[in-house]
Amino acid sequence: MKKILYLITEDWFFCSHFIERAIAAREAGYDVVLVARDSGCGEQIRQAGVRLIPINIHRRGVNLFRELATTMALIRIYRAERPDILHHVALKPIIYGTFAARLTGLKNIVNAPVGMGFVFSSGSMLAKFLRPLVKLALYLFLNPGGSRVVFENQDDLTDAVRHGVVRISDATLIRGAGVNLQSFILCDEPAPPVTVVLVARMLWDKGIGEYVSAARLLIAKKINVKFLLVGAPDAGNPASIPTEQLNAWHAEGAIEWLGHRQDISEILSLSHVVCLPSYREGLPKALLEALAAGKPVVTTDVPGCREVVENEINGLLVPVKEVQPLANALERLIKDPQLRHVFGVNGRNKVEQEFSSEKVISATLAVYQQYGHG
Repeated sequence: MKKILYLITEDWFFCSHFIERAIAAREAGYDVVLVARDSGCGEQIRQAGVRLIPINIHRRGVNLFRELATTMALIRIYRAERPDILHHVALKPIIYGTFAARLTGLKNIVNAPVGMGFVFSSGSMLAKFLRPLVKLALYLFLNPGGSRVVFENQDDLTDAVRHGVVRISDATLIRGAGVNLQSFILCDEPAPPVTVVLVARMLWDKGIGEYVSAARLLIAKKINVKFLLVGAPDAGNPASIPTEQLNAWHAEGAIEWLGHRQDISEILSLSHVVCLPSYREGLPKALLEALAAGKPVVTTDVPGCREVVENEINGLLVPVKEVQPLANALERLIKDPQLRHVFGVNGRNKVEQEFSSEKVISATLAVYQQYGHG
């Protein structure tokens, strides 16, 4: 039996974005192992038939001794497990995992640079300092001989090939984690007031500051609308918004912060418009779920988001980091129920045709099968 080993920083990210694919791989005859930080999702992972090996890997910070200890632990795991296929997800796992694979003689590598992360979307001094170092590491480790590289959107794939980071013959486009269409249904709009919702981790680079500012503008115009924020801060990300700031916005009354929620399909059914003014994405699952629920979307014209939303077809694209165009687009949908309906139906059709879980699972298994069947 061939063994697949996933290296992902967080067990919760594996559960939200990869567990369906891991289950499908196991059902296809692979032994599946996950190496990740154990933050409490172990039982769900084990119930899926996946063995979890905890590792102390941190997304945030670059403490040299801690990073070296993580890399050494990874080398020990790779030597002990000897997987037939390695699937590294996001920047640190790609860099550390590929380095460990080369030292241990493992060659069948699938690298997935999802989202490109804080380093590529933040304007902070730390991000600017790290960017050239990360780019160099990607040149060295993203596409070694015999590896495959999976991109979530066409923009990232095209850029990587153009800059010589990835060979076109090794590049594959698998657009996001997909969405389970049975979990989201089309239904009639809820009663007024119009409710706008943003579902995301509470990070500055999700455009949450711009969303709050746009909400203030529209509320000041006496428009009958409610703005929701759904999601928790992410302490492991340098762009995380402090809880104190989220509570202050909530107390101010411009938005209502609901925190982390599991019932996203229920929240979407009670909403009219979904908004995500992100600075950059891989392929945002929140927007796929919005489309599956038949909701019109306002999002930014950036990689990842424009892969999901076609302007004037299933939503509206606005310039990144600009509040007034965001407010204008939201106002247009708030005031036009017929446009919301048309965009919602078009969005559901698009997700059925292009973004179902089945399509993503099938495409991922096809990549694994390039290394031989399980």
